[in-house]
Amino acid sequence: MSRLLRSLLLTTVFAVFPAAAAKVTVETLQDNLDHPWAVAFLPDDQGMLITERSGQLRHWQAGKGLSTPIGGVPKVWAQRQGGLLDVVLAPDFPQSRRVWLSYTVEGAQGAGAVVGFGTLSADNRQLQGFKPVLQQTPALSSGANIGTRIAFDREGYLWIAFGDNFVAENAQKLDSLQGKLVRLTAQGDVPKDNPFVGRAGARPEIWSYGLRNPQGLAFNPWTLAIWESEHGPRGGDEVNIPAKGKNYGWPLATWGVDYSGLKVPGSLGGKVAGTEQPVYYWEKSPALSGMAFYNSARFPQWKNSLFIGALKDQNLIRLTLNGDKVVSEERLLDDRGERIRDVRMGPDGYLYVLTDARDGKLLRVGL
Repeated sequence: MSRLLRSLLLTTVFAVFPAAAAKVTVETLQDNLDHPWAVAFLPDDQGMLITERSGQLRHWQAGKGLSTPIGGVPKVWAQRQGGLLDVVLAPDFPQSRRVWLSYTVEGAQGAGAVVGFGTLSADNRQLQGFKPVLQQTPALSSGANIGTRIAFDREGYLWIAFGDNFVAENAQKLDSLQGKLVRLTAQGDVPKDNPFVGRAGARPEIWSYGLRNPQGLAFNPWTLAIWESEHGPRGGDEVNIPAKGKNYGWPLATWGVDYSGLKVPGSLGGKVAGTEQPVYYWEKSPALSGMAFYNSARFPQWKNSLFIGALKDQNLIRLTLNGDKVVSEERLLDDRGERIRDVRMGPDGYLYVLTDARDGKLLRVGL
């Protein structure tokens, strides 16, 4: 049976799952996705783009289902955590049709992340003239800690969160792009006011450093500050508000331990002078994934919320905020037993969730 036919045959009956404070409605819009990683909404009710980690970019639209793979997507190195990862529309997409992707390629020493863009054809079937803009160097990953979320701010700057490639000490080295948050212009150039521009031995693209494995990146719609979530080692998953030029500690400062259960090599504890503390952290790792702020009037109960997917814990985390402080935590979708890879707020005020599996799903979640 074709993916399109399967999509059209899916029921539209809502399943209701209990949450700590409310019942959540869940509608399966699409199944049979190959480890979907990210979703981006097209304007004017034209549906959305979905990446599959194995290398396919697809178009999904209500009533039409899932497209065949969009042409022109770069070849990716798809092993372990590597593959075709994030997808984001340029701020001027209605005019430029520019789509940005993050993905991994293999080099002489290992795999590394690449970010670039192409122009989506009017029929949404072809990504034309794809151009790589920034490649993570050195490329050292064997498939772990790649990270690579991307986001645009309201001024049009492009932000990229790179993982440490499982080479922890590089997160503290300013001459590499491992474990860094990067800031570029919409054309891929280095802004003159980046904190390390002109500093000898430092990459000018870097905004902040000391990250481990970023899995979520989003702008707070109320403060306009960028927020980032990442995997710790064994424990120590955290949420940060990365400030200009600041050090977020890894591996010097962590609230987790090594996978062996021993202290992380090089760690000096949870709080270390010269490093910034997370906004929120978990001593037991949920294995955080994509995240989204909720900024819609559709469900007032979710006002001032940050939603984050959980892979290991197989649920959707809702953090209630008071300014920059987390005041409560709620777990949703607990009973489904599915790894949550991405969550985004749709134009209609619903949450759109991707589950990470060979038969992954696109879910629409509401109250």
